[in-house]
Amino acid sequence: MVHLDESCLGNGRDGATPGGAGALLEAEAGGRVERRDLAVAEADTTNNRMALAGATLVLEHLAARGRAPAVICVSDSEYLVRGMREWVPGWAARGWRRKGGPIENLERWQRLYRAAAAVAVQWTWVRGHAGHPKNEYANDLAVRAARTQAGTGGVVESGWEAWLAAARARGRYLDYDADAAYRALAAKAGGTLAFSEAEPRA
Repeated sequence: MVHLDESCLGNGRDGATPGGAGALLEAEAGGRVERRDLAVAEADTTNNRMALAGATLVLEHLAARGRAPAVICVSDSEYLVRGMREWVPGWAARGWRRKGGPIENLERWQRLYRAAAAVAVQWTWVRGHAGHPKNEYANDLAVRAARTQAGTGGVVESGWEAWLAAARARGRYLDYDADAAYRALAAKAGGTLAFSEAEPRA
């Protein structure tokens, strides 16, 4: 399971608009849910571009592992989720054309489409900034990447537990069971991921 979010500082304004995308990856192994982080930054971009970039990076990582796992991608980007659910299949069938004119961010959509073809993906939308802890965590990863212009350079150990502990110290998410939430959504995918031994453990 992957929780995705994106950030673009000054999105839509003139001048450089640095952006970032963050992802919290979850997988169960031996009855234990393990977590990893992934983040990427771009110097001049948009929210929509970063939504596509983050999803692509994650799916390319999963595809490179030589398996085609079932994965749920959870995002608050309607552009990403509606695009992959509704728009992209039609665009691809028509030779990457649409009636309304050129497809914005075409190369990014095509790259994401290729990455998704190697993985059994279910796209799920959640409302942003509405109290979804893992979405909020992915947002923090994205904002940090945008501000520092530094990604993680690949999959790294997750800071989720420390982040959740800090949130609970402020009185948030006191009753939230992260593992139960994972299993409830994972059941919808018909299977779960398993991290390789080469990847860092949370």
